[in-house]
Amino acid sequence: MDSFVDARVWGKSRGLDRRYPLVCHLLDTAAVAGVLWDRVLTEPARRRLAEAVGVEEARLRRLISLWAGLHDVGKATPGFQGLVPDAYAELVRDLGDTLEAERSGQKFGHDTATHWGLAPVFEKWGYATGRSVGRSAYHQVAQLLGGHHGVVHRTPQRRVVARGSCVAELGGPGWEAQRVAHAEAVRRLVGAGPDDVVSGVLPASVAVVVLGLVIVADWLASQEAVICQRLPAEGWVAGEGELAAHWAGAVTAAGAWVAEAGLGVAQWLEKSFGEQFDFAANALQASVAEELPGLVDGPGLLLVTAPTGEGKTEAALHAASVMARASGASGLFFALPTMATADAMHGRVAEFAERNVAGERALVLLHSMAWLSEVYAEPADESGGVVSDAGSALTAGRWLRGAKRGLLAPLATGTVDQALAGVLPVHYNMLRLLGLSNKVLVVDEAHAYGPWMHRLLMRLLEWLGAAGAPVVLLSATLSGRSASSLVDAYRRGCGFSEPSEVAPVYPGWLYVSGSSGEVSAPRSVGSESGRQIGVRTLPVGVEGASGAVPERGLAVVGELRSLVQRGGCALVCCTTVAEAQETYRLLRAEFPQLAEAEDGLLLLHSRFPAAQRLEITNRCEQAFGKPGAGRRRPPVSVLVATQVVEQSLDLDFDVVISDLAPLSQLLQRAGRCMRHDRQGLEAQEGGRPAWVGDDPRLTVLEPVDAQGEVRAPRRWGAVYPEALLRRTSSLLNERKGSSIAVPGDVQGLVDAVYAEDFCDRLVDASDRELQERLDAEHLGEALAQETLAAQTMINPPRGMVDLSELSRDGDGVDETLLTTRLGADSERAVCVFVQPGGAVTLDPEGDVAVPGWGRGGRLSLRDARVVMRQTVPVPGRWVRERGDEERVPASWEQHAALRELCVLPMRRSATGDWSHSIGGRTVSYTSEGLETSAPETPTSHF
Repeated sequence: MDSFVDARVWGKSRGLDRRYPLVCHLLDTAAVAGVLWDRVLTEPARRRLAEAVGVEEARLRRLISLWAGLHDVGKATPGFQGLVPDAYAELVRDLGDTLEAERSGQKFGHDTATHWGLAPVFEKWGYATGRSVGRSAYHQVAQLLGGHHGVVHRTPQRRVVARGSCVAELGGPGWEAQRVAHAEAVRRLVGAGPDDVVSGVLPASVAVVVLGLVIVADWLASQEAVICQRLPAEGWVAGEGELAAHWAGAVTAAGAWVAEAGLGVAQWLEKSFGEQFDFAANALQASVAEELPGLVDGPGLLLVTAPTGEGKTEAALHAASVMARASGASGLFFALPTMATADAMHGRVAEFAERNVAGERALVLLHSMAWLSEVYAEPADESGGVVSDAGSALTAGRWLRGAKRGLLAPLATGTVDQALAGVLPVHYNMLRLLGLSNKVLVVDEAHAYGPWMHRLLMRLLEWLGAAGAPVVLLSATLSGRSASSLVDAYRRGCGFSEPSEVAPVYPGWLYVSGSSGEVSAPRSVGSESGRQIGVRTLPVGVEGASGAVPERGLAVVGELRSLVQRGGCALVCCTTVAEAQETYRLLRAEFPQLAEAEDGLLLLHSRFPAAQRLEITNRCEQAFGKPGAGRRRPPVSVLVATQVVEQSLDLDFDVVISDLAPLSQLLQRAGRCMRHDRQGLEAQEGGRPAWVGDDPRLTVLEPVDAQGEVRAPRRWGAVYPEALLRRTSSLLNERKGSSIAVPGDVQGLVDAVYAEDFCDRLVDASDRELQERLDAEHLGEALAQETLAAQTMINPPRGMVDLSELSRDGDGVDETLLTTRLGADSERAVCVFVQPGGAVTLDPEGDVAVPGWGRGGRLSLRDARVVMRQTVPVPGRWVRERGDEERVPASWEQHAALRELCVLPMRRSATGDWSHSIGGRTVSYTSEGLETSAPETPTSHF
């Protein structure tokens, strides 16, 4: 039935002088959505979306503006309006009340009310009907709008959709009339007519973009500064003239709201490689620059495989600009495996963008600790913010301020989990998919992920293929089988289901067309940094081994003795943090002169407080980095480290010693040996001692049992699959006495270690039987991770109609599942030190008070950063039995990053050691980082 829009139906109230009419907020949001369509999506992206829906671009723009303007129609219900009792009492007299008992609670949220309440409206407007409610366009669009709080809800029963007014939570006929009146008013003012409908369901790749635009439009229109400027006068009525005037004002102002958020399109300047960079292209870069433009015909995927140091980053940035121009991509996300690599890449991308990108080029750093950077993170505006209900205010604040617009920003660097979260059923995953849908995604170290994250990456590539987003994959050691799985995932998203034959060359590249599905012939290129790496395996005893082989510690000491006496820099790469700490202590005792020298003996792993780890990292880069101004390479030095040195740092050593690890990781570690040219440099300039020669060499400590068989020590736990360790050992021993040619031998070795027929090469029957058993165990573990991924991640885009599959109705997974990587350090702890007089400090010396300790109120952003810089990642099992003593103080609860911390109150023993007992485990704070006395079964080697 026809009805006027009642301006007493409010949409926003918290923190405002008076209530903001719902219809005003709806119109504001509709206006913003139109501007987002114009300014955040490129013309090719708009064209692809319109073609996928089957309408012209202008019509789709009107529809998106209309839909955004209807997102909060569910607030015209008794449950929501009852949150302000005095306003509700007035409405009840005119609209009736069928939900008296639910006035104070919102079990039936207004997002669900939007979903259920709009479906019959869209059906009456003529949106297409399918075989069932769940497959009907009228329901799907309503379901989409009900997901504007980041969770898409399940399809209601047919009777609910057909008789929405009979659902008690939606209210009676008066409430239904107001929802219809609001919808009709928005429809009329945005210029949508009877023909502006959809004739079929939206493809899922389109739906996530539309929903993402709606969410962003809502958040921008909900900013306190926006609403305060547009509050109508007391007694304002929603007549035709008043509504038209408010709409006109929203259209005029929306552009500024979008611009102030930093949203927009990056413009990729057409430049040659030589114009983009200050140096001539090497063979790899020249090949990509010369041949890629002739292959690119729109969206596509580029796979680059080359050793560390071959300039893959510059090749990727140049390729991204070529692919962006060809596909109409609006930006770039450079994704890396660790926070350290992301931090390092941020400056390089910033420098590239400064020279080669025009238009909107806001660059953000995306990972969980990015906000700690004083250089990157801008001070947050702790006044004002978003006017919303309690459920979404914190999230919106993080996206628009704290998280710097996240993946919605035109340019970004960050950890790969920020992208992979888009294919997990986490809140607001559709915002991540929106942000990636029209960007070039560059994934570095594509070989560095286990089965769990590899499967998530495959699913993400399907979604990006469907969205028409270009992708660049970079890898130093990627097997042919892994390469094929990634390429075919992208092709499936583009609509090509038949498998392809992918044979990567090393070094080289290949290109996959998103338009035709064709995989180009691999382009093999020469390497300008080819070298021979001498690899020597050294057996070391594990638990129960005979005295015929040295114990690991003695072997390390023996390998280093000559270097300590004659000079040089060495890396000792350990499997676990505990083993690195133990090795460091041993070397300190054996070589006291080394420990006393400046940067003579260093320890680097993940279980130092964040600030201390950064300080150590900076010292390592100064000591072992690329020669140049400001470097001070010690005459003799040893760095004991864990896997953090494989990818995160550009370090260069004269000698590398490593525990046995899978072959690809050993090759990464070997790449840290004689990485940079130091010929002609004197010792004080960072030159190498003459005795080390010119050829890099790697010593691999091979753990063996009493029978001389390779066995992973029990203390390593599940860090590496024993099957891969034995395969690697077998291949290395086959080559005993010969070096490994890099890059010539790399691809063959990587493929060989993963070969399905590997066991056939084993002559001894018992060796073959053992390897087959270990392979079966490894396969079982990999299948378990792949199964978990399959059960956890969202479905592929093709064929998805029910959008609740994106969210599983809020029953999704926690985002930390990504960062745990099925066993990595998954919790963050902060040590506080209880001093003898009872004071609690952040440092053992008692000089730094703990911000907010013992008081309420909100902690300032500056103080929050002080706390987070003292946090340490730890395994979840360390703090699983936390209690009240480990709970954060009340003043930390308002900060999302602080509220989940585990506090470890350290007390000093009679011997001077700092420790804390939790759940039968003693956690100690030492100069070598956090340690535990409980028996360990490690699953993390960081």
